Amino acid sequence: MTMSVVSTIGLTKYYKDLCAVNDVNLDVESEIFGLLGPNGAGKSTIVKMLTTLVRPSKGEAYVCGYNIVKDPVRVRESISYVPQEMALDIKLTGRENVMLYAQLYHIPNKKDKVDEVLALMELTERANELVKGYSGGMRRRLELAQALVHEPKVLFLDEPTLGLDVAARKKIWEHIYSLKEKGMTIFMTTHYMDEADRYCDRVAIIDKGKIVAIDSPEKLKSDICGDIVIASVSGEFKGINLEGVRLMNVAEHEIRFMADNGEEALPLISRELSRQGLEVHSLVVRDSTLDDVFLQKVTMQEENASFDATKYRLMLRRR
Repeated sequence: MTMSVVSTIGLTKYYKDLCAVNDVNLDVESEIFGLLGPNGAGKSTIVKMLTTLVRPSKGEAYVCGYNIVKDPVRVRESISYVPQEMALDIKLTGRENVMLYAQLYHIPNKKDKVDEVLALMELTERANELVKGYSGGMRRRLELAQALVHEPKVLFLDEPTLGLDVAARKKIWEHIYSLKEKGMTIFMTTHYMDEADRYCDRVAIIDKGKIVAIDSPEKLKSDICGDIVIASVSGEFKGINLEGVRLMNVAEHEIRFMADNGEEALPLISRELSRQGLEVHSLVVRDSTLDDVFLQKVTMQEENASFDATKYRLMLRRR
């Protein structure tokens, strides 16, 4: 039986009385695996346990066959970790930052290896400039270069594109995907559902420390029964009670519903919103996205469990 690249069995972490990670079971193969969840759900804690930075309270975890508690040195030799916070010295050049990692890992032929990873991240031309002059996207690529200098089998990324513009995010993902094609396992957290949908082979959604869904993005989207109806409105929304229609989310000037049949539900939803005195600007039906899956698994279940219309009233911004 082949052991997974990353495997957890009942992985649990308590911070005093707070259960940050609750009985998590994962098996990750050679793939891009995304961990999705709201702030405080336990994503970063899982990554820190798997990278041996935090000791679990209960359960077991293995990375490349090594137990994270019993064999932490072997685990660290097999992985690289790029944290959410910047891990660069801005007073050094890009080359000097990567060379520091090559020295720490006792890499032979340091100069050749540093040149190789800088070229891989398209940083050769700026390698001898101080990092303080780098853009956010360049700094993130430099961190990836650092992480790759010792040729890890698993790359852990905590919010790898957070705060970057669209062009920089796209560039980072091109590099991440190229690493996966070379056989590297990528284990990452992200807030960007569109990125997880487009690039991840599988995703796990975590809420309050527990895994609530895990599969490929396509399979998770196909499991949503019905259509997504989005209403753009102004006014005070007081909830909805229509057969075959469930409230998913109320945003600033948008209400999202799940309907058994979107086309049939459109006039019913329009009539009900108008009856409440809301001004309906638009009403559309579309296919589900990973964002809808996230809302269904994390937000919608809690709200529908004890729906109280007064609790969900929201004065939507008038435009």
